[in-house]
Amino acid sequence: MNKIYLVHGWSGNPDNAWFPWLRQQLEMQGYEVIVPAMPYADNPRIETWVNALSQVIQNPDERTYLVGHSIGCQTIMRYMEHLPTDTKIGGILFVAPFFNLPYLETEEEKRIAAPWLTTPIHYKQIKQHTKNITALFSDNDPDVPLSDKDLFKKNLGAKIIIEHAKGHFSDDAGVIELPSALAEILAMTR
Repeated sequence: MNKIYLVHGWSGNPDNAWFPWLRQQLEMQGYEVIVPAMPYADNPRIETWVNALSQVIQNPDERTYLVGHSIGCQTIMRYMEHLPTDTKIGGILFVAPFFNLPYLETEEEKRIAAPWLTTPIHYKQIKQHTKNITALFSDNDPDVPLSDKDLFKKNLGAKIIIEHAKGHFSDDAGVIELPSALAEILAMTR
């Protein structure tokens, strides 16, 4: 059975935005869907989140698919770096992923984001574990510059999808359903 892991973002939880809808849609298709509540969501730290994800994902294989939102995407990338060399997973869908966050406003946001933005990511190690990577962006995301799409294509060979007026794909943007994410996961898993 295909297992889909949904990893929420900064200050998020398993019931945010489109997560409940996507989970329901995938479960109706017969997938096992796991949506962990990431620890200290208001103050995400790389080591804490990667360790938490490592505890949740047991024995990843080619029937394992990872879906991240925002900092959840960063968590997935950093998790993938540490997998044994011969481990292969089915695919990854990044929603509102980032390498840059130029619009942070408060000093606290900048402090929390700094390690995520400055700790190197080893793209080659990520790519050795899957050939299926898709990155989904919105053309009006208030947090992630659309230019990051080029970095995901260049660094990870990601397929790029751009949605119109979906903001950061969050509760604030009113995104409670995300058909493009569902379609992409179904395409990856068939």
